[in-house]
Amino acid sequence: MPSANTLPQRTAIAGLCVFLLTGLAAPFSTAQDVPSAANYEVVNVESGGSISGTVKWNGPIPKIPHLAITKDAKVCDPSGAKTIDLQRLVIGPDGSVANTVVYLKDVTRGKAWDLPASEQSLDQKACLYVPHILLVPVGGNMQIKSSDPVLHTVHMLGAATYNLPFPFQDQFISRTMHISGRVEMKCNAGHVWMNAEALVVPHPYYAITDARGNFTLSNVPPGNYEVEAWHEGWKVVSEETILDVGSQVMVKRPIYSQPRTWQKQVTVHPVHNASVDFELSE
Repeated sequence: MPSANTLPQRTAIAGLCVFLLTGLAAPFSTAQDVPSAANYEVVNVESGGSISGTVKWNGPIPKIPHLAITKDAKVCDPSGAKTIDLQRLVIGPDGSVANTVVYLKDVTRGKAWDLPASEQSLDQKACLYVPHILLVPVGGNMQIKSSDPVLHTVHMLGAATYNLPFPFQDQFISRTMHISGRVEMKCNAGHVWMNAEALVVPHPYYAITDARGNFTLSNVPPGNYEVEAWHEGWKVVSEETILDVGSQVMVKRPIYSQPRTWQKQVTVHPVHNASVDFELSE
């Protein structure tokens, strides 16, 4: 008969096994599905134009806290930095803002889907989600991998609610994104600094700003549009206490501020580029 001291340990191990098996037993697919955005019609765009611009920061740069690397230092902190940036606000030396999503509002017809495959695939590498921002077509698949030899999870909240364990290095899982909207992703295995965002999008006129804050929307039908810049939000406003499913101890994890948006109007002329720049601020 097991002693009273061994029962909690066995219960914790059993709970983790059930958690892992539940995630692994869910449907698996590696195929790239054709997006099923019922409200978007793909047409031949005649004399299409483009919209390009830059997103920059205006004003004092907020102080974003770094978090201590408290687990799996050999994998998560190979350089011995001890702390890690949360990647919530990436501003270049010239004030350019990376990882801002710029898109057209209320678009129902236009070019064929051409979102980059790299923006639809997530890796867990050195205890970071890479890339930090993803764009996935509604009805399409998000491809997820773990390059790390430690337990991670991808816990999605919002437009998708998957909770996927990655106990093995180089493990792949694919999940279909059925509903458009925002998906927050966090790790439940004690790596509390890991965070990323995905937008499940209803049309292909979306772009993520690069390290220089640049974006381009291509093959846009001529006409008048509202362009919106979306940023995930950079403030740490609170924290939550969660269970580290690996070590079975309670840990504290940041809660972030809500996303911010900025809008501008633009006219796209046939076979011409329209320039639209955004300035973000507190």
